[in-house]
This record gives sequence, C-alpha cells and structure tokens, in this order.
Amino acid sequence: MRPTHLCLAVLVAAVWGVNFVVIEAGLDEFPPLLFSALRFLVAAVPAVFLVPRPRVALRWIVAVGLALGVAKFGLLFVGMDAGMPAGLSSLVLQSQAVFTALIAALVLGERPGPARVLGMGVALVGIAVAALDEGASGPVLGFALVIGAAVCWGVSNVLTRRAAPEDALGFMVWVSLVPILPLTVLSVLMDGGRENWAALTGLGWGGVGAVVYVAWGATLFGFGVWGFLLRRYHASLVAPFSLLVPVFGMSSAALLLGEGISGPRWLAAVLLVGGVALTSFGSPAGGDGRRRTVRLRRPGRQRPGVELAPDSRGRAG
Repeated sequence: MRPTHLCLAVLVAAVWGVNFVVIEAGLDEFPPLLFSALRFLVAAVPAVFLVPRPRVALRWIVAVGLALGVAKFGLLFVGMDAGMPAGLSSLVLQSQAVFTALIAALVLGERPGPARVLGMGVALVGIAVAALDEGASGPVLGFALVIGAAVCWGVSNVLTRRAAPEDALGFMVWVSLVPILPLTVLSVLMDGGRENWAALTGLGWGGVGAVVYVAWGATLFGFGVWGFLLRRYHASLVAPFSLLVPVFGMSSAALLLGEGISGPRWLAAVLLVGGVALTSFGSPAGGDGRRRTVRLRRPGRQRPGVELAPDSRGRAG
C-alpha cells in the first residue's frame, strides 16, 4: 500500500473512532433519533443530486437503509443516550464482524473455518467481560442496545453483500435517503414533537458541527475513502485498519470526555479486538483465502492466468 493510502486508511479509522465522541456531544443537543435522522438528511440530500443511483435493485437500497440506518444507528444513538459510554460503544460495536459471520453462515450457507470459529468464541468472551464490567458500573440497557446495533449492522453487511454494489459511496448516499422519514416519525412518537422542535429552534454551533461531522466526515468522507481503498487493494489488506477504530474511540473518549478505562475493560478490548481479527481474516472452510491463479485453456491455445481474489469485504464505523 502506498504511504499516502496508508495514511488515508489510518485517517478514516481515526475519523470513525472520534465519531463516537462527536455523537456523545450531539446527544446533548438533540434527541437521539432526531440526531440520527439529521445525520442522514445532511449526508444524503446534497449528495444525491451529484451521485447517480447505483445499479442495484431498489429493494436492496431500502433493506439496507432500514437495517443500517434505522435499526443500527437508531439503536446505537438511543443506547448511547441511555448512558453507554462513547469509548465502550466504539469497542462493542466492532462485534458486528462476529454477527456478520454468524448471519452469513445461517443465511448464505457460508461455513466458517476453525480460525473464524475460534475468533467468534474469543470475541464473545470479550463481550461477556465488557457486559460484566458495564453491568457493575453503568446502565445495562444501553449496553444491550449497542449489542443490538451490532447485530443489525451484521444484517446490513449480509444484505450489502447480496446487493453487491459497484460504487460503495454512491450506494451509501442512496441508502442514506431511506432512514430519514422513519427516524423522524419514530423520534416524534418517542420524544414528542415539542422536544424535537425545541432542539431545532435552539440549534447552536455545537449541534451544527456535530451533525456536519457525523454526516460529511464519518459517512461521506469515511465510506468514500474506504470504498476507494477497497477498489484499489484486497479487502484483506484494507480491513485490518478497522481494528484501529476502537483504539481511536477509547483514547479520544478518555482524552476529551474523561472516560476511565478499567482493567476489565482493557481485557475486554484485547479479547474483542483479537477475536474480531480472527473472525474477519480467518479462512473460510474449504479455502485458504489467498489469491490463486486459475488457468483457462482452449484447444491448441493457452491463455494467461487469471487471478481470482477471495470474496471478502472489510467495513467499519
């Protein structure tokens, strides 16, 4: 990987990690579901006029929009509003890799190899350690909601794989249109129109900055650069940088929000990140996950080898 692209990969991980601190700040300005709706409104509406609709069936755009935008981000924002710390949220949410592998095994029939099974087990132990630590020091409901967000992210990953969009940024822009109305309606039902209106009319520069960061920084810039890197390099080379997200998330939360990191939380971080690494990059059953060369021959003529890359994708944030 070129040094410039290496720096871009680290920068995206940093943007996604600090994003959890920004979400925490935004939740002081907005009700959680309204904040999530504004994220997608600001991300999608300006960009949709510049980005052509991806060449995938509309049902995939709607399905991913509901799973990722409404369910995943809705649960994440509500969970953090219920007291789930920003740093711990950035860590626990990475368990999506485990849930993605489990859902893919059930829905797509993908058999995980021994390394992935071991990784899922290690990551689940890490989640249990984090749950015990959070249960002793914070609200369990917030933790459970963020775990639910990770499950929904896994669902959206499998749906995205079935959709197989060629342009990751264009797909994300159009997917971002879907959650705006459902999240707004849910926010009015849960928080009341008066509270939402008060948040909008009392909007300050802090709230504007939070919305712009999560919409243009974490969503458009993050997914745009990530998609660019995935088009140039193998996912097995790009995806490991996603493991830096909780590093930036926990460290920025400690520096900017004063969140402490207990001994059990460090242990949970090691187990969860290590387990996610094994789950993400372990070979599937029946394959070694490496590039391989297949010779295509015709009678009396031999054609050059055609390289086939393993069908794997790496995403985070």
